[in-house]
Amino acid sequence: MRWIGAVVLAFLLASVGMTILYRFVPPPITWTMIGDVIGGHGVTKDWVPLSRIDGDMPRAAIAAEDSRFCAHSGFDYKAIAAAAYRNSKGGRIRGGSTISQQTAKNVFLFQGGGYARKALEAYFTVLIETIWGKRRIMEVYLNVAETGIGTYGVEAGSRRYFRHGAGTMTPREAAQLAAVLPLPKKRAGISPTGFTRRYGNTISRRIGVVRNDGLDACLK
Repeated sequence: MRWIGAVVLAFLLASVGMTILYRFVPPPITWTMIGDVIGGHGVTKDWVPLSRIDGDMPRAAIAAEDSRFCAHSGFDYKAIAAAAYRNSKGGRIRGGSTISQQTAKNVFLFQGGGYARKALEAYFTVLIETIWGKRRIMEVYLNVAETGIGTYGVEAGSRRYFRHGAGTMTPREAAQLAAVLPLPKKRAGISPTGFTRRYGNTISRRIGVVRNDGLDACLK
């Protein structure tokens, strides 16, 4: 029991310590990045603060991934219930993960996994919501999210697809990049077709709603 207690205590101290550190320091690498390196793809990334990312990019992320980002405390139970209902009806499988949950997974954990990883994801989500706050969560999310094979963050993604930095993206470009985020290894960032194109068009229209309805108020 002492040994188990010591392991649990060490994990708690390490996890809280890392979360505090990453409140101020960019996470140097993630497990997904390590996977790309092992797979021979390499890693292209360029950290930029949220203040240097065009405002329509976080709005596009909110429109695409988490419309209640500024309102919830890390978990959107309405979205989870709605996703479960849609999935029970068949068709395209959708999740109810928030941007906070995705950030916790991207920074501290690995892709895939079962209930144990989900439990850790929930734990780290609570930590970053408590220690980082919404603005830092969005900043980290937009810098570590995979935007293409071996490409991470919206700065590297914008330069890869549009040949300029994330600070000068148009609303259409922001929407196009947000449409890639859920499946960056399978969705085309340039000249998208089919679902990706339609999804990008939908996100582009929603950007104005996010702005006008103040759904990005926590980022200001």
